[in-house]
Amino acid sequence: MAVTLGLAPLARAVPLVVVVQGVSGRPVPDAVISLRATDGSQRPVTAVKVIIDQVNRAFDPDLTIIPVGSTVEFPNSDSVSHQIYSFSSAKRFQLPLYRGKPYPPVKFDQPGVVTLGCNIHDSMLAYVVVVDTPFAGKTDAQGKWTTEVPAGTYRVSVWHPRLHEGSQPDTRTTVEDELPEGRAALLNIKLTKPLRPAPLQGSAHSWDAY
Repeated sequence: MAVTLGLAPLARAVPLVVVVQGVSGRPVPDAVISLRATDGSQRPVTAVKVIIDQVNRAFDPDLTIIPVGSTVEFPNSDSVSHQIYSFSSAKRFQLPLYRGKPYPPVKFDQPGVVTLGCNIHDSMLAYVVVVDTPFAGKTDAQGKWTTEVPAGTYRVSVWHPRLHEGSQPDTRTTVEDELPEGRAALLNIKLTKPLRPAPLQGSAHSWDAY
């Protein structure tokens, strides 16, 4: 889902609160929000180093947001070996079967959603969302995400692991919202399609709480 948000021309950044709700009005936690300027201008992102561990036959954490150019290390703290892979177009890789000390970090140099799996344990699933904007995050248990943005007009994108099985959401809407000077902006986004049901079998994931 994508929304166009117009911000009044202010001299400084102001708080923006984005609230995501499902079709029933319930808050949607773990929805990934990203903002991009519609005029083509874009602040640079700073690459980071991230660790995604493997514990109790599950990825920890199982949903990670990183800027383009970041690296991820995949240690295996489990009692069994794992073979991590991704066939996603944003990043294809495979780490041969291993335990303990990880292979060298994997660099994620293209934006998009990267689905992680294990060739040995089919129930293992995680997502790495690679963004090309410094304004990105995920909603909390109340379906809320708060940030600060400079003046301008932004396209606000929403992605959730159970909304769509890929890098492009299948529902879109557009609204215009002006930010009054000196006041925080509140953007309410209500999904137009229900989330897919959480799997009944396999490991529980953070995004299954809805």
